[in-house]
Amino acid sequence: MKFLFVHQNCPGQFKHLAPYLAAARGNEVVFITRPGKPDLAGVRKIEYQPARQPADSTHDYLRLTEEGVLNGQAVARVAMRLRKEGFEPEVIFAHMGWGEALYLKQVWADAKLVGYFEWYYHARGSDVGFLERQPPAVDTACRLQTRNCLHLMNLELADWGISPTRWQWQQHPAVYRQRISVIHDGLDTDRIKPDPKASGSVKQGLRLRAGDEVVTYVARNLEPYRGFPTFMRAAEIILKRRPATQIVVLGEDGVSYGQRPEGGRCYREQLLQEVDLDPARIHFLGRIDYQRFLRVLQLSAVHIYLTVPFVLSWSMLEAMAAGCLVIGSRTPPVEEVIRHGRNGLLVDFFSASEVADAVDRVLDHPDRMAALRRAARETILQNYALESCLQKQVQLAEQLVSGALPL
Repeated sequence: MKFLFVHQNCPGQFKHLAPYLAAARGNEVVFITRPGKPDLAGVRKIEYQPARQPADSTHDYLRLTEEGVLNGQAVARVAMRLRKEGFEPEVIFAHMGWGEALYLKQVWADAKLVGYFEWYYHARGSDVGFLERQPPAVDTACRLQTRNCLHLMNLELADWGISPTRWQWQQHPAVYRQRISVIHDGLDTDRIKPDPKASGSVKQGLRLRAGDEVVTYVARNLEPYRGFPTFMRAAEIILKRRPATQIVVLGEDGVSYGQRPEGGRCYREQLLQEVDLDPARIHFLGRIDYQRFLRVLQLSAVHIYLTVPFVLSWSMLEAMAAGCLVIGSRTPPVEEVIRHGRNGLLVDFFSASEVADAVDRVLDHPDRMAALRRAARETILQNYALESCLQKQVQLAEQLVSGALPL
């Protein structure tokens, strides 16, 4: 079969699926993406570039929609070149968030378009207004409503959809959910696993081993959407209570979601001015390579994951797969996976003292918490293991091509 993948940040959520399909005998796989993205084994990568940026005169509510149209137009032009070369995909997998797949059915009308539907925006009931604990301004609500124009077009266009978690699936309008399957991207649990003998140098002068009092926190960027202010205030309490504890923080100083802090500083710098931390025992490692990231998880005695009601981070599931005891926020995306006292612990997103108390509970009773660690990994093995997730995605594609509706 011939497969096309579309994602502006190759490989994105298709880092396992695209090479998996390319490795199968007789398959041809093409990936359309923005310039400068990594290559994938067996996959032909083709780059696109929008003709221009949204115009300065475009209404603020419509800038992302115009950007999506420009992306879709550029990808369609690449698709027309591919069609002239004789490439006719039977299945197209595309992330639908940036408009890239808007016009692909105009190029390949018979191809089955499987959309990756990651998020649908709401002014109430999810991430917006959660940090402020109040509804957003009317202007913000109107902008979000308009932003969904792009998503609604994509929902109409796709033959079928995939959402990685039930929480994310639930954000989409009910009328479309019957054509969206909940299938996670999958975790390589053969690679991501506990190592009771783990040891290593986390940074120069700091060597740790499994069994040490190591607290970990991971986010792509250290920002409020991922509970960084609460974590930092909890870190102050933890380090003052526990003289043997080391805290390892992974994440960059940018902003993935929400607003940047005032004054040009990053949230890490801002919080370091507000809390009293022992700099010898909290270690900000920034962004590190994946193997080193896994080693940090294997060294972790307790892992803190906080998020507003938004997209669930892969890192929380990876921590569970590595056998971490996860202390997670009592918010819907986390509650979908973690059951309090069964495979992890849940705390109030805003309560630094509750986070610190939970850390004490874990570190004071390591033997009692062993069962929760085992249950955490078992949760991943049962619901998010890579081979099972890949088989579900492939089966979905095969059913669509055969004319059957996915189960």
